[in-house]
Amino acid sequence: MYFGRSGILGADAMGRAGVSRRPAVKKQYVVQLSQQQRHQLRQLVSAGTEQALKLTRARILLATDASKVGPGLPDAAIAEALQGGRATVERVRKRFCEEGLEAALNRRKQAHHRAPRLDGEAEAHLIALACSDPPAGRGRWSLRLLADRMVTLEYVESVSHECVRQTLKRGRSSRG
Repeated sequence: MYFGRSGILGADAMGRAGVSRRPAVKKQYVVQLSQQQRHQLRQLVSAGTEQALKLTRARILLATDASKVGPGLPDAAIAEALQGGRATVERVRKRFCEEGLEAALNRRKQAHHRAPRLDGEAEAHLIALACSDPPAGRGRWSLRLLADRMVTLEYVESVSHECVRQTLKRGRSSRG
């Protein structure tokens, strides 16, 4: 059922699946799947129609299952069989124990989305300013000059030249 680099993972002389060189450490997060969860994961893996990451996580959960019917393989053996890292196996086990099956299978939603620095009105002022004549003694507007002028005219409290660059690039406007 589980494939390593050299073929199917077998058992050693004592019946243990996959041999690890490190001494056995008691796992903090022990995966014990219910019959329903095991069935759901097996269907998911056998269908093979989901994202590869989700299928790999399902295989990890099936392999780490420490219930009476599960193989309960060591992390190192699972990592080798799935050609991944042991830390990945540990993270999947931890997420399953702390957050449940769906959380362990799926990616986390990105929560650090910041609101745009310039709203539509400030963006319109920036574009109008960039299209206007540059200050006396200048051949064209620089990004830093535009940022400083936006603050001076009190369109925004503060803005970086990089934000100005990205806004103008997104708007595809000409700076003169």
